[in-house]
Amino acid sequence: MSRTAAIIGGGVIGGGWAARFALNGWNVRVFDPDPQAERKIGEVMANARRSLPGLTDTALPDEGKITFHDSIAEAVEGASWVQESVPERLDIKHSTLGAVQQACDPEAVIGSSTSGFKPSQLQEGAARPAQIMVAHPFNPVYLLPLVELVPAEGQDGPHVARAKEILESLGMYPLHLKKEIDAHVADRFLEAVWREALWLVKDGIATTEEIDNAIRYGFGIRWAQMGLFETYRVAGGEAGMKHFMAQFGPCLSWPWTKLMDVPEFTDELVELIAGQSDEQSGAHSIRELERIRDNNLVTMMRGLKAQDWGAGALLNAQDKLIRKGTEMGARAGDIAADAPVLTARRTVPLDWTDYNGHMTESRYLHAFADATDRFMEIIGCDAEYIQSGGSYFTAETHIRHLDEVHAGTKIEITTQVIAGAGKKMHLWHEMRAGERVLATGEHFLLHVSLDTRKPSAPSAEIEAALVRFAEGHAGLPTPDGLGRAIGAPR
Repeated sequence: MSRTAAIIGGGVIGGGWAARFALNGWNVRVFDPDPQAERKIGEVMANARRSLPGLTDTALPDEGKITFHDSIAEAVEGASWVQESVPERLDIKHSTLGAVQQACDPEAVIGSSTSGFKPSQLQEGAARPAQIMVAHPFNPVYLLPLVELVPAEGQDGPHVARAKEILESLGMYPLHLKKEIDAHVADRFLEAVWREALWLVKDGIATTEEIDNAIRYGFGIRWAQMGLFETYRVAGGEAGMKHFMAQFGPCLSWPWTKLMDVPEFTDELVELIAGQSDEQSGAHSIRELERIRDNNLVTMMRGLKAQDWGAGALLNAQDKLIRKGTEMGARAGDIAADAPVLTARRTVPLDWTDYNGHMTESRYLHAFADATDRFMEIIGCDAEYIQSGGSYFTAETHIRHLDEVHAGTKIEITTQVIAGAGKKMHLWHEMRAGERVLATGEHFLLHVSLDTRKPSAPSAEIEAALVRFAEGHAGLPTPDGLGRAIGAPR
């Protein structure tokens, strides 16, 4: 399978798809007759480059190449994934998908970004219907993982399996819907909330800002990490969902909402909402709002990542997938013991920077701690071993900050074992961006029994692996700054 994607339609959604593929190492071929397409996708790529790489704790593959083409036939050549993101008109989609199928590989996945049409509608008149499916993403596509993957009923064949595999490799979550329906699942929720919000503004109950505040300060935060039904299950207390439904179910018959009615889109309503929106957010340009949005999304998703929950668990799974088969996934027996060991390769996330515009000091410790964890994993002190009752505790740390580094910079950490025998482990970390040495970290650790919380001997296998590196590294030059106390250089 080639790692080439074709993007047909390079607007906000198509550009987001291009960024998602390219930043995961795929070459991307774009067709869009808009003469501004290259500029627009370039702006999306700029946002994506500063945000997406920081979601993973392992560096993404080298960025793929994006090229622009004069025809659909040229764009889809050699592509194993074709994503259609043209305007939401069925006649345009039919002609576009027809042109795609005339030229693309019959084994390629053809996904449509449609937010409303069913796959059976998209497949009308298609040469190979099962090749076409809904792959509906959410903006920004390069950050949000959900893709509603909807084949026509009875078409859960190899194309769907391949689509799921590819999307998962991109760090996305394919929500495979077994039954088609207009607007799929998520947009039907959004439509309900949107209708009610329009009525609340039209009737003068709340402004656009007040409605947004009701979401972002309240249930929106809950939904981001638990969704709807799990949130309500918790609300039901120890009695669970049945209690919640018994308590609040009767409310559904009360005349609280106007969800079944649609307010007329009069000029007056449009002006009212647009005016309130300008007053609420007009101080920021669209590009500024996009960056604010991306900063917040990265921070929230990284918080979920620390809890291994929801979208965060998905990111952790992607980290493991990226590391698999690489030096970052190797164990002691696969790594030479006569050179410093690569223990981190990552991009500095947006939420690691401070008011000075560079990585804040606490994140240097965070990065070095991750490198220590990786070295522990290499020698066998992994999650399974820790679960059995043994681990290493850090007793002393000394960090030198030698050069600044900014969000989006790819960094590497190498680790040298200064001493390692019995329950003691003395590590030296060096953080680099290319040839620049950014910081060093000296760490002394003791192996501890998690039962007694006292120092103890590690397993024989771990000690043997540690001694192997200590002996191999003994012949390396003494690191500059080793054992140094705090103070100005002399």
